[in-house]
Amino acid sequence: MAKIAFIGAGSLGFSRRLMIDLLNCPALRETEFALMDVDEVRLGYMDRIASRILGEMKVPATHFVTTSRRKALEGADFVITMILVAGIDVFQHDINIPLKYGVDQCIGDSYGVGGVFRALRTIPVMADIARDMADLCPDALLLNYTNPMSMLMWGVNAAVPDLQAVGLCHSVQGTAHQIARWIGVPPEEVDYWVAGINHQAWFLELTRKGKDLYPKLRKVLDKPEIVQKETCRFELFRHFGYFVTESSGHNSEYIPWIRKRPALIEKYCPGGGWNGGTAFILELYGTNRKDYKKGLARMAEGKDPINYNRSNEYGSYIIDAVTTGQTFRFNGNVPNDGLITNLLPGCCVEVPCYADRHGVNPAFVGDLPPQLAAINQAHVAVCELTVQAALTGDRDAVYQACALDPLTGAVCSLDEVHAMCDELFEASAAWLPTFKARRKVRKASRGRK
Repeated sequence: MAKIAFIGAGSLGFSRRLMIDLLNCPALRETEFALMDVDEVRLGYMDRIASRILGEMKVPATHFVTTSRRKALEGADFVITMILVAGIDVFQHDINIPLKYGVDQCIGDSYGVGGVFRALRTIPVMADIARDMADLCPDALLLNYTNPMSMLMWGVNAAVPDLQAVGLCHSVQGTAHQIARWIGVPPEEVDYWVAGINHQAWFLELTRKGKDLYPKLRKVLDKPEIVQKETCRFELFRHFGYFVTESSGHNSEYIPWIRKRPALIEKYCPGGGWNGGTAFILELYGTNRKDYKKGLARMAEGKDPINYNRSNEYGSYIIDAVTTGQTFRFNGNVPNDGLITNLLPGCCVEVPCYADRHGVNPAFVGDLPPQLAAINQAHVAVCELTVQAALTGDRDAVYQACALDPLTGAVCSLDEVHAMCDELFEASAAWLPTFKARRKVRKASRGRK
C-alpha cells in the first residue's frame, strides 16, 4: 500500500483531480492519502470531498487530513506539492507594481518580475519541504506542480541535491492536443520530441507515423481564425521556426518584442484573456475565487456531481509506472545534467523523461537549435540569480535578475528596475525575512582621475 502526501491539499481543484486520477489505477486503489494544508477551512472541505470520492468510487483507499507537514511526510512513498505562499492580496503586487513602471504582465507567475518575487517567497518553503523529506521519507519521489516551476525545481535541487524530484506541467501535452486539433489529426497519432525550459519548451520533432507534421502546422499560419487566438506563439513560430509550449499569454511576457508598448499589445494580444490580456491573472483569480467558494460547499455536501474520469495530468501515470514497473514517457522538469548541451549545466530543463520501477529517468537531448537556446538562456540567467537570492538573502541578485528579464529590460532603465524592486520588497516584506534593507545605488565615476 502506497502512502501519497499532498502538500497544499487545500488547492481543491488539483487535489480532487489528482486523487481521482490515482484511484483510477488498479495498483493504487489501496493508497493512504495524507492531505496537508495550513488553511484549516480549505482542508475541512477537502476532507469531506475526499470522503465522498472514496465512497463513490468504492475503493479501499484511506485518507487523513493534517496541518502538520512532518506528519504528512513521515513514511511517504510519493509527495505532491501544489502550494501558494501568501495569497492573492500579496500576489497582486507582483502584477500591479511592475505595471506602474511599464512592465505589463499577463500572468506573472513563472518568469519575469512576477515570477522572481513569487519564487523568492516560495523557494524557502520548497527547500524546507525537501529537507523534511530527506529526514522523514528519503526514498520518496517528489512531484511538484507549483510555479514558478523552473526556479522552484532548481532551488529544491540546490537545497537537497540527492532528492528524487521532478516538476510537472500540462503545457506539453496540452499544446500537442491543440496542434492536433488545428491540423486535423487525432491527438493519439501525434508523436513529438519536446525540450527547453518550462513554459518555453520547443517541439523539436512533430510527426505522425514517421511523417513530419510541421508542413501542416505552417499552413495554419494562413488561418487567422486560429492564429488570432494564439498570436504570440504563432509569431514566434513564424520567426524562429519551431512551435513553443504554453499559452500566448504566458509567452508574450517572456520575450522583449510583444508587450513593451500599448500598440504592440493591442496588435499581438487581440481579445485579451489567455492571449495576453493585461493583468489577466488577477481577473482569473477573482472569478475563480467567487465560483470556487460557491461550489465548495455544494461539492462537499454531494449536491454537485464529480467527474471520475482520469485526466491527462502526468502525476498518476508516473506514480503508477513507478509502482507497477510499466514504462511511461512524459516531459518533466529536472536538473540539466548534460541533457541539453547548450544550456547551463545544473539549470532546470524540461525534457522527455521515462518513469518506471527505477524512478524518473531523463533523456539526452543534445544541442537545441541556437536561436531557441538563446531565447531559453535569457531566462536561465534570471533563474540562476533568483535561486541564489532566495537561498542566501542576496538582495543585489534580485535587482540583477529583474534587470536581466527580457521584458523588463525592454521597458525600464536600471534605476527604474531598482526602484520597482524596492517597492516589491516592501509589499512582500512579511514573506521575505532573510533579505537585508534596501541598498543605495552608488553613482559611477566619470572616469579615472
